Amino acid sequence: MNTTPQLLSGKRGLIMGISNDWSLAWGIAQAAHAAGAQLVITSPNETMDKRVTPLAASLGVTTVHRCDVQSDADLADLSAKAGKLDFIVHAIAFAHKDELKGGITNTTREGFRLAMDVSCYSFIAVAKALQGNLNDGASLLTLSYLGGEKVVPNYNVMGVAKAALESATRYLAAEFGPRAIRVNALSAGPVKTLAASGIGDFKAMLAHHEKTAPLKRLTTQEDVANAALYLMSNLSSGTTGQTLYVDGGANILGPTPLAG
Repeated sequence: MNTTPQLLSGKRGLIMGISNDWSLAWGIAQAAHAAGAQLVITSPNETMDKRVTPLAASLGVTTVHRCDVQSDADLADLSAKAGKLDFIVHAIAFAHKDELKGGITNTTREGFRLAMDVSCYSFIAVAKALQGNLNDGASLLTLSYLGGEKVVPNYNVMGVAKAALESATRYLAAEFGPRAIRVNALSAGPVKTLAASGIGDFKAMLAHHEKTAPLKRLTTQEDVANAALYLMSNLSSGTTGQTLYVDGGANILGPTPLAG
C-alpha cells in the first residue's frame, strides 16, 4: 500500500467486515496498520474466525473479537472490550443471493428485513453501542456502492439497503458532529470480493466498468484503502456526512457512455 507511515500514528481503530484477503476491509486494515494505527478486529462467527484470525495475526493483532452485528449483546460485549477508538470501519452487508436475481419485486419481506438489518441498521447499531468508546474527533466509515443511487442490474434489495445506509450516514453525521466525530461513506467501484460473488453477471459488470469508467480501469483494493486513509485521518477534519466515490469516475456518467 502506498501510505504515509505516520498518517494514523497514535490512533486506534476498529475494523469490522474482513472476510478474506480480497475484502475491502482487509485492504483498509493493511493500509491503516502501515500508517501507524493500532487495530481492533472482529469476526461474526466461528467459520469466519478461521479466515480472519491469521490475517489479523499478520498485522500483530493477537485477539479477534467475536461480534455478530445482529446481536445487541455481542455489540455490548465488544464495547466493553474494545477500549478507546479513533476510527471505526464498518464493511458489512448481506442479502440472500436469490433475491439479487430478477426484479426488485422478487424481494421477500423477510429478505428485505435481513438486508436492511445487516447492511444498514448495523451501522447505526455499531455507532450507538460504541459511542462511549469514541474519542472526540473520531471517524466512522462505512462502505456503499453506486447501486444505492442508481439502478444496477442484479443488485435489487442491496441497492435499497445502500441508499438507506447513505441516508443513515448523513443522520449519524448530524448527531455526532457536536463531538467533532465525522461519519462518511465510501462508494467503491466493483471489486472482486466474497460479497460481490453473489451478484449475477458480476464478470460482465467488471468488464463494463473497465471499458466505460473515465479512468478506463478497474477499481482496486488499494484505491479504496487509500481513500479510506483520508477519511480516517485528520486530513478529512472538515468532511462529514459525505459519500466519497472511488470508482474511476463511473458515477458521473449518464445512460450513454462517453465515446473513446
